[in-house]
This record gives sequence, C-alpha cells and structure tokens, in this order.
Amino acid sequence: MRIILTAILALALFISNAQTQITPFEKSAGKETATYFEAIDWYKKMDGFSTAVSVKTMGASDAGYPLHLVMVSADGKFDPKQWHKQGKVVILINNGIHPGEPDGIDASMMLVRDIINKKISLPNNVALAVIPVYNIGGSLNRNSYTRANQNGPLEYGFRGNAQNLDLNRDFTKCDSKEAKSFTEIFQYLNPDILIDNHVSDGADFQHTMTLIATQYNKLGPTLGKWLRESFEPKLYNGMSLKGWDMVPYVNFETTDFDKGMQMFMDPPRYSSGYAALFNTLSFMPETHMLKPYKERVQSTYDLMEVFIQQSGLASKEIKKMRAAATDEWMNLKQYPLKWIPDSSIFSEINFKGYQTKYILSEATGLNKMVYDHTAPYTKKIKFFYSFLPTNEIKKPTAYLIPQGWHAVINLLKENKVKMSLLSKDTIIPVVAYKIKDYKSYPVAYEKHHKNYAVKLDIINRDQRFLKGDVLVYLNQPANRYLIEMLEPTGDDSFFAWNYFDGILQQKEGYSDYRWEDIAADILKKDSSLSEKLRVKKEGDSKFAANSGAILDFIYKNSSYYEKAHLQYPVYRIDY
Repeated sequence: MRIILTAILALALFISNAQTQITPFEKSAGKETATYFEAIDWYKKMDGFSTAVSVKTMGASDAGYPLHLVMVSADGKFDPKQWHKQGKVVILINNGIHPGEPDGIDASMMLVRDIINKKISLPNNVALAVIPVYNIGGSLNRNSYTRANQNGPLEYGFRGNAQNLDLNRDFTKCDSKEAKSFTEIFQYLNPDILIDNHVSDGADFQHTMTLIATQYNKLGPTLGKWLRESFEPKLYNGMSLKGWDMVPYVNFETTDFDKGMQMFMDPPRYSSGYAALFNTLSFMPETHMLKPYKERVQSTYDLMEVFIQQSGLASKEIKKMRAAATDEWMNLKQYPLKWIPDSSIFSEINFKGYQTKYILSEATGLNKMVYDHTAPYTKKIKFFYSFLPTNEIKKPTAYLIPQGWHAVINLLKENKVKMSLLSKDTIIPVVAYKIKDYKSYPVAYEKHHKNYAVKLDIINRDQRFLKGDVLVYLNQPANRYLIEMLEPTGDDSFFAWNYFDGILQQKEGYSDYRWEDIAADILKKDSSLSEKLRVKKEGDSKFAANSGAILDFIYKNSSYYEKAHLQYPVYRIDY
C-alpha cells in the first residue's frame, strides 16, 4: 500500500510540475503573451526545477523593477569567465526591447523549458543567457491597439519605456537605466553571439521570418567574411529544413523590389551595432507582423534552436574568428566611422511576395493599395550586402579626458575600458579639435537634438592637464568602442549625442561700448590681427558694414576670447 501511495504522490508531483511548466502562451493556444511578472515568476520556478538553470537579478530599469538574467548551462555552472575558458559559445538572447513585439518572450520560455526536459539538446560547448523582458516599463504598459499593423497577440506592451524612450536607439548614449544595466550584462557575459528578437513592420510578403545580421564589412575582413560565407548560410539552411523560408530583413522604407534590396546598416545606437564594437556576432530576427502570432513565436523558437545547433558545431571557429577580429581591430591604423553602400557587389535571393493592386477605400472613399494574397509570386532579387568605409580616422596612441566630464568617463568604465589617472599636473603635447561648424536636429530624436555634419579645426599644441585627469591608451579590445564614441565626427559619438554640448555655449562676453576701446587698442598693438581684419573686410562687404560682426571678429581672435568655447574636451596623443 505504501508503494502505491508513493507512486501516486510521485505521479501527482510530476503532473503538477508539468502543468507549472506550461507557459501563458501555450495555455491560451498561442493567442496571448506572458506579462513581465508571469515571465519572471515562471523562470524562477524553472530555476527550482533544474540545476541547468540559474536566474540572476541584475541592474535597474527606469520602471523601478530590475532586469533579470536567465543562465542555462548543461553542466550547471554559471560563471561566464569559466564558460569562455571551457570554449563554450556564449549566446545572449534579448527579448521585449519593443514589448509590442513579444515573440521572443514566449519563444524563449518554451526554449528553456524544452532544454530542461531534454526535448532540445544544449551542447556542452554552448551556454545560453536570456534577458526575459528588457523594456519592463513598456511591458507593463499593456494595450491592444498601438501595434495597428500587427496580427496578435491579444494584448502586448508599448514601444517606449518608462521615459518613453525607444531602447533600441539607446545602446551608446545610455539615457536609460536599462541601457546601463545591459552594458553591465553584456560586459559580464562577453557574448560570442547576440540575438535581439523583434517583429517587423511595413510591406506584406509570404516569409514569416526575416533576419538582420551585423553588416559584414563592419565586422572586419575575417569575422565578417566568415559570417557571410560560412555561418549565416547554415542558419538559412537550418530554417529551411524546419519549413521556414527565411530572407534578409526587408526595409520597406528603402526597398524597391525591381531594383533590389539593401542590407540594413546598424550603427552603434542599435543593439547589434553596439555589440559589433566588441566583435560579437549580432542578429535581429524580425518576424512578419501580419503572420498569426502562434506562427511567429514558433519561427522564433525554431531559429533560436538552429542558432544553438550551429553554434555547437562551429564553436571552435566562432572563438577563433572573434579572436582574430579583436587582433585586427587592435592593430588597425585607420578606423572607419561611416559606411556607404557599394552598389557593385550583390548576391541574389529568392523573394516570395504578393502582387499589389488598387481598390476603393471604405475609409477615405479614394483608391488604396492592397497586397493581393490570391496573386503570390517568387522571384530572384538583388541583395546589396557590401558597404565601403568612409570618414576614416587615424588611431591615436591615447586619449586624454579632463576629469570633469564624468558622465563620459563613467560610461567608459562600464564598458570595461582600461584607463589610468594622471598623478600630477602635467603639460602634454596633444592634438586638439576645435569645433569649426556643426548642425543639430531641429526636432528631438530620442530625447536629443543630435549634432551632425561636424567640421573640425585640428591644432597641435601643449595642453595643461590636472592631477586626476584620465589617460586612455588605444592598446585594448575596447579600441573600436573608444574611437566610435570619442571622435566627434562619428554618427553615434558622445559629441553627436550632446554629451559635450557645454562647450557649444560661450560663457563670457563683452559690452560693445566697453569693448570698442579695448578692440582699438588691440589692433594698434597686433599688426597681424589688424591685417587679418583688413583682408576679411575687403573680401566680405556685408561683414565690413556690420560693426557688431567686426567687434566679434576682433574679440574671437584676441586673448580675451575664452579657450573653452567650441574646444572639444577630448585630446589625442599621436606620438
């Protein structure tokens, strides 16, 4: 009798555990997505069920709740440094950066559960780390309307976070607590692969899954070539074997299918662009918004399984290629800050779309364009995947940053940049940048009026630095991050994101009536300036007739003019 009772209790416990492991997505027959609280509670239960799972509480978010990191390893060990020493490929999966696109949230829950139950094999040379819900504030802001183009789930989160920021534009500027916490997670893991799950918007076509890979040229000649020629084709083949015809991401705003499709360029503000600065292979799966939610989640699940399988098979190559890329970027003399499309290089892809037609709109009473699902087509289109480097910057020996720019210095520290402090006041020969011209966005973009079209005057001079100022040598794996962020002409540099805007405002000035006499005395004593003014007047009649402009010209070319105005406060050592 005792044996029977024990068996009944064991069966009841098994059934109870099995019921607990069913996700909200599965309970709703694929119509609903887990809330933030449901997802975290569910993962904590998985932690209790299996020694292969560990849930860690990480940094803060703007919503007041912490980010979590779910770590999965077949041997039950959860030290990323040891993972790398063991040769494990470390895969970081980020979900819910746009909580209205929750496919990855539900797919990752089922993936982890199926690894625990050995329905999916997690190779010994692969370790997973999952951020269950990244944009917590947006996830808590649930509704059924803001994704007007999307086919399910019934409710979902909002794109903006608790500051109403799009977090997939925040990875370098770090306005949000989430971005700072992600930096901590990323640098803690040093992932070999980043998967940031999304849902697309725009054109209608037959494919359920599209994929953004980090633009190949940006990864360098070794890692980028290997990604394009070896690893990525295996992802496409693996998805094909599972019944999904995957294609590169379709950027509907720039794609003319008669002319071809251009690869998405991901600057450092994006998750994949940020990760590329550290030679991480980065991907954004983008499911098609009009496909049923259940199909989208399943395709995301299948793609992550393919990533696991192919990473296990290519683990030694992935490690080798990343190490080679790190060496390449450390030893490079010229660093590109911008990239332009190369229209001479392309491949061909099989694209499955729908013909379009025009019918009368019941909303406007005018003609509207619709995709005709009764008229599908398949055709080969050109895929322009190559980009050329431009705005190349010579790598300095080191950068010097006055200690007062602590917001920038703190972000460098969070990104594991090695630096030292000057031990005493020192005069050092440097290359200095003066901001000659720039433009700013007239309308706010993600909390900023970004600076762009920056032009510089470059000056060699001796500069006085103080004890405690920061010295950063360019002999470290973070080289690329440093150059992208500290060179003011970079698209996503700290200067572009307004970190140094304090230098753009003149702090001191003069009253014309007082300056008139001083200016006249300066011109008498400074023949060089007097001649410079004469040439300026002769070449510019409007200037010559404007007394205020003349006084300002004298002021800005005199010793009275403040040195800090438009002086970029990061200095290069080039020797």
